[in-house]
Amino acid sequence: MLQGSILSFSKYQGTGNDFIMINNMKGSITLTSSQIQWLCDRRFGIGSDGVILIEKSGEADFYVNFYNPDGSQSFCGNGSRCAVSFAIAENISDQKGAFSAIDGLHQFSIIHDQPEISMNALEDVETVGADYYVNTGSPHYVQVVNDVSKVDVLEEGAEVRYSDSYKPGGTNVNFVEWMDDGLKMRTYERGVEGETLSCGTGVTAAALVHQKHFGGSDSRRVITEGGELAVRFSQGDESQQVWLKGPAKKVFQGDIKLEWA
Repeated sequence: MLQGSILSFSKYQGTGNDFIMINNMKGSITLTSSQIQWLCDRRFGIGSDGVILIEKSGEADFYVNFYNPDGSQSFCGNGSRCAVSFAIAENISDQKGAFSAIDGLHQFSIIHDQPEISMNALEDVETVGADYYVNTGSPHYVQVVNDVSKVDVLEEGAEVRYSDSYKPGGTNVNFVEWMDDGLKMRTYERGVEGETLSCGTGVTAAALVHQKHFGGSDSRRVITEGGELAVRFSQGDESQQVWLKGPAKKVFQGDIKLEWA
């Protein structure tokens, strides 16, 4: 969009992951990388962990067009859950259906006022020394620790994210602590380049690692810095299906004049 144009938006958060939501069903909005970075800036823009444009899809109710704060694109679990809530509020979709994203088609429904989405592109959990690696729509490195509260997420996460092993795209990094009734975790997110309060694809990756480690096919309760999410496993015709559920809430809405071209 041209510098000086007025952009209408809503702000949503899912367990502390916050997103700028834009209804682009008419297809008239195109944002530059500089505009996305400015919108996500917490001092000079709106501030968020990403920008999501809800657009038309030829195969689903809508398309989730997600941008990281650095302008790059990927799949985002918490962002997609917020997108479902936003699409329902905007009368784009009913409370059950499907959306498409950069990694393909996802099913969704509202369960006890919380959006649950199916997760795609689930690869086998790889062992990396004493740690793990799995792609849940976005790449995730998972390290099990004794006390997640004592981890220097920024320093240790950046070390793995920028390591030669994961160049050129890098990886998200999750630090996970096993609990009697689930797991607790903190995440360094690429694109944000720092710790976020929650990460849906990271939560899914951690739950898959927990399943690999302990077995079983029941759901996992995952505690993040921003709140609680649930990962549910169900058996399909040919493979295991994985679902991510948790809260997604509207924070505010408004208009902003674009200051960057």
